Amino acid sequence: MPWIYLLIAAVFEIGWPVGLKLASMPGQRALGWSVAVASFALSGGFLWLAQKSIPMGTAYAVWTGVGAAGTFLVGVWFYGEPASALRYASVFLILAGVAGLKLAG
Repeated sequence: MPWIYLLIAAVFEIGWPVGLKLASMPGQRALGWSVAVASFALSGGFLWLAQKSIPMGTAYAVWTGVGAAGTFLVGVWFYGEPASALRYASVFLILAGVAGLKLAG
């Protein structure tokens, strides 16, 4: 169950930057801030639950890695942010590191 908590935390970790992006758009300030604050709180709460059983360093690295990769993908797919083979390869390396941490402990 702790790894499921960590995965949920990582998904909400994607939500708060998306909320901040929404908040920067005209007419979306309240919605964006609401999404950001709720996502931040839920992300932290699920990370806390996960760290009861998963070592802190591993949990934090997985949380930030999945969050960073997911935020990159949302930015490219939904907000038209730049994408290139090198950027995708770099995200792959982040996820490979996360997988290595999971396999190692």
